Amino acid sequence: MTEEFLSFSAEETSRYARLFAATLQPGDMVSLCGKLGAGKTEFMRGITEFFNCDDQLSSPTFPLMNIYEGSLDGEPVTLHHFDLYRINSLQELEGIGFDEYLSSGDFSFVEWADRFPEYTPRYTVTVTLAYAGGDSRSITIERKIS
Repeated sequence: MTEEFLSFSAEETSRYARLFAATLQPGDMVSLCGKLGAGKTEFMRGITEFFNCDDQLSSPTFPLMNIYEGSLDGEPVTLHHFDLYRINSLQELEGIGFDEYLSSGDFSFVEWADRFPEYTPRYTVTVTLAYAGGDSRSITIERKIS
């Protein structure tokens, strides 16, 4: 199932992300794809807002992964946010415990997931963000039907 949206601002991208987050279930693994500056981190910011994460979201490019604690309907939730941009090999990816985090049953969000197609079958949803001129972004959400 595919959904497509057009966002005209960072605020609107964040709003679409909050609406998207409301559809997720614990254990979902989300692939976030798009070129540098396409809006992946802004989309992720909207997701952390939905889950009431108190930590300020930053792109995990340098630490490779951030873990956010939040809540949903008063229950605690954990979000794993990866950025694979600086990972150069499958061995390096496995060395940071990537597979274990994906298997944790928590919510996982992976920027630059398309760099490692070996993991594509694991993702339950792929979100692709692309420039659409000016401040506009196209957002495509593809859900696996199980």
